[in-house]
Amino acid sequence: MGRDVIIACDFDSKEKTLAFLDKFEGKKPFVKIGMELYYSAGPEIVREIKARGHKIFLDLKLHDIPNTVKKSMAVLKNLDVDMTNLHAAGTKNMMKAALEGLTRDDGTHPLLIAVTQLTSTDQESMENDLLIKEPIDKVVMHYAKCAEESGLDGVVCSPLEAQKVHDTCGKNFVTVTPGVRFADGDKGDQKRVMTPAQAKEIGSDYIVVGRPITAAEDPVAAYERCVREFVD
Repeated sequence: MGRDVIIACDFDSKEKTLAFLDKFEGKKPFVKIGMELYYSAGPEIVREIKARGHKIFLDLKLHDIPNTVKKSMAVLKNLDVDMTNLHAAGTKNMMKAALEGLTRDDGTHPLLIAVTQLTSTDQESMENDLLIKEPIDKVVMHYAKCAEESGLDGVVCSPLEAQKVHDTCGKNFVTVTPGVRFADGDKGDQKRVMTPAQAKEIGSDYIVVGRPITAAEDPVAAYERCVREFVD
């Protein structure tokens, strides 16, 4: 499996998103469509970006009762995305149901990955807000193992945890890591972060990069810098 940079297209309209992608003449970066854009533009934006030749990570983080998630994934599989996700906190039964719903008639399915703990969550907020008293590293590995045992392809995790996820679940278990910032950039609201080069060194398979690219003066140059640091 090759590494790749995924651009988080966290825009609030179809027009802003397509104008951003128009800057990438001759390039087809892997893009993430999250809740903000999906709720604004609907499934049609997924179809349009896919028709342009981009790979798509549909980042909707489903978390509901197993039957509801299964039916939702059965709808999403028709969008021909390359990757989608859910919250591991929904339990093994939910994750297994999701995979069943996402699987096509020929037995194939987009990569299905589970969110362990959001990169905006730290030990203090996990303990105080979620009443989870275990060390965050132990929680993330437990969620990752549950995802693997449910048949999922990988997890979303902090780059700080990527290598340990591979150690726990195997080198073919995919790690998708947000919380990536350039060494000279602003961390924003992320608390567990790394540079692209550090994420490469520690074993991340995909990095998800938003504002360091989308808010850059030259987004294409920022994307190419990410690729140089993480992929090349």
